[in-house]
Amino acid sequence: MIIGHQKQLNYLEKIIESKNIPHALLFAGEEKLGKRLIAFEFIEKIFGEILINHPDFILVSAEGKQIQIEQIRELNWRLSLKPFKAPLKAAIIDQAHLMSWEAQNCFLKTLEEPKGNAVLILVTEYPNFLLPTVLSRCQLIRFRSVAKREIMAFLKEKEISPENIEKIWEFSLGRPGLALELLENSDQLKEKEEKIKKLVKLSNSPLAIRFQYAKDLSESQNVIDTLILWLSYFRKKLISSIGDISLAKTEKILAVLQKTIFLISTTNVNTKLALEILMMEL
Repeated sequence: MIIGHQKQLNYLEKIIESKNIPHALLFAGEEKLGKRLIAFEFIEKIFGEILINHPDFILVSAEGKQIQIEQIRELNWRLSLKPFKAPLKAAIIDQAHLMSWEAQNCFLKTLEEPKGNAVLILVTEYPNFLLPTVLSRCQLIRFRSVAKREIMAFLKEKEISPENIEKIWEFSLGRPGLALELLENSDQLKEKEEKIKKLVKLSNSPLAIRFQYAKDLSESQNVIDTLILWLSYFRKKLISSIGDISLAKTEKILAVLQKTIFLISTTNVNTKLALEILMMEL
């Protein structure tokens, strides 16, 4: 289910109606906004059928922490084939910023010299990590946080308490994908509340305790989820401009958090060391 992004949806609808579909589109914005879902629905409308096991659709996603050049070579080969059922070939490159430099350069050849009739959609939270030459050959569609009234209107249709509706909004902070996850799993709400309490306590703790927490967190399986939750917490503080943390410090924490999340999720950085650097900013 798509919540919000009506402007983007209307634009994509007009593209289909015009029958003048760009060769490459770039869907950029924070994670869990619905970019990937909208990309799937856009292609399904072009095809006139669902994409599950469709012979003319290719989904490329990271193997480990990168999208490798071999994956892009296979994509290029598959795109060169004639469509089997659909009017054209279509591909989604999910988290396109995870393409290695070699993969991006290989993909550039497809953008510069497209073979056959195809539409490519790159989905990313970090468009700046794509080569300028790749960016320049894609039509950018920017996705932003969904307005509170739209997410609240959706949540109020569900059988949940007003208190939980407000909590879901606070934790999702304009990201429909996360709001849906929290709606489907109420235990996540309690877990997130506990993590925020831990964060507040941690920020007032000695550095030794923070470093111990960094060690424990680096060994856990949900380090990125925890950091993304922290990101939401500090963004809320920045928006509300209240609390005992200065605006400048909040902005600095947000910058370090974003960098830490990116490094841990996309590189082989020492996770414990990256978290220790973050802890020094809390």
